Amino acid sequence: MTNSEIQLITSVRPSPPPEILKALKGGIPVDRVDLYQFNLREVDFQQANLSKAKLLGADLRDVVLSNVDLSGADLRGANLQGADLSGANLQGAYLNRANLQQANLSGANLEGAKLQVARYDTQTKWPQEYNYKTSGAVGPGANLNGAFLNTASLRNADLQGANLRGAYLSGADLTGANLQGAALSGADLTKAYLTGACLRNARLTGADLRDADLRATDLCDAEMEHLQSIAGADFTLAQGLTEATQAMLKSRPYSELDAWNAYTRTTTRESLNALPIQG
Repeated sequence: MTNSEIQLITSVRPSPPPEILKALKGGIPVDRVDLYQFNLREVDFQQANLSKAKLLGADLRDVVLSNVDLSGADLRGANLQGADLSGANLQGAYLNRANLQQANLSGANLEGAKLQVARYDTQTKWPQEYNYKTSGAVGPGANLNGAFLNTASLRNADLQGANLRGAYLSGADLTGANLQGAALSGADLTKAYLTGACLRNARLTGADLRDADLRATDLCDAEMEHLQSIAGADFTLAQGLTEATQAMLKSRPYSELDAWNAYTRTTTRESLNALPIQG
């Protein structure tokens, strides 16, 4: 979902009614209220008690939530980009698939918090000594070895240097993702959308690329030995494939090269033959 789409949805949501605002300002629990149905971007949460609050998919971009009690809160899929969560109590909170890019979590209590597939970037600030790279969150340097990310929405994700060895990424949307230097050895990338993704220096040894959409992907210096299969993979306009790598790919079995990609409507052989020879 684009920022403009999020803004449109937020703009049509009503502001919280007076009784809810009064409860928030008075520190009264609001765990029985579906807060996500309201426009919360202008709400003052300074004294709020959001323990076990229902904030599923809420738009909380740039909202100040410092030192707020969010223990056990349902923040799955919430947009917390740029939010100030410093010192917040997020113990046991559900942050699965939340957007934490540019968020400030310094000093926050993340004990028992669920962060699977939450998105972070280089500007996200974490509590000291918190091992966010092994939390299940997705971002630069993340340790996602063997992670189940089938059909995950990771469009434009920053996964530079991430460990995705043996990860299950079948059908995942990695369009425009930055996977430079990522370890993808043995990863399942069948039917993954990698259009325009950066895979420079990525290690794809033993990966399964069946029906993968690799159009306009940057594969400069990527390691592609011993691939499980490239049947139906579309390499149209892929960049950085040397003459030697192209020859290696074109030497794959006919059953792979002549496989049809139903999504891009071409064969692997046709996509490879259309590539320019690079040194």
